[in-house]
Amino acid sequence: MIPQWKIYPRSQGHSTVYLQNVVTDPSISVGDYTIYDDFVNDPRDFQRNNVLYHYPINHERLVIGKFCSIACGAKFLFNSANHTQRSLSTYIFPVLFEEWGLDVERIPDAWDNRGDIVIGNDVWIGYEAVILAGVTIGDGAIIGARAVVTKDVPPYTIVGGVPAKPIRKRFSDSDISRLLELRWWDWPTEKIAAHIDAIQSGDLERLLQKPI
Repeated sequence: MIPQWKIYPRSQGHSTVYLQNVVTDPSISVGDYTIYDDFVNDPRDFQRNNVLYHYPINHERLVIGKFCSIACGAKFLFNSANHTQRSLSTYIFPVLFEEWGLDVERIPDAWDNRGDIVIGNDVWIGYEAVILAGVTIGDGAIIGARAVVTKDVPPYTIVGGVPAKPIRKRFSDSDISRLLELRWWDWPTEKIAAHIDAIQSGDLERLLQKPI
């Protein structure tokens, strides 16, 4: 577990932060060792600059797992960005309730609520990718640069484009099943450190050997 005081994983250069130690919104949950890098803005402002249309009235959550890597400019667009298509007009009459004499409680009628955004563990989200409300991204997935993710992404799948579509799976179905069962990201820090060579070399068989 990362100490609460530790914001920067590197002693030199402050463009990368441990995200869980800079987020204060209780509706945003971030797992251990997940990082965000920003060479344009202060990465500590992730909550304000990257989590958009995220208003308390919707009771929606952003859940990000452990060991994720989020590149500069990635955005998470929540439900208030989805002007309703149930109405004859996409105009936000309910938001401008004072102007139109509407009940303030009807503000959420201005948009379609598609739910939370859930990011699994060990997910890499590329430069300026956009994740829309209601999307779940599986463990080990990769989101290409500037992709717009409108649908769920299966585990260990690479997606890209606008809208994002599957490019290929990172591993065979059997290896993906074994990785999902292994869940190395839930191991104690000492155990992960002892197996970094196997993880980095892609040697799943070594990783599956009797744990240290």
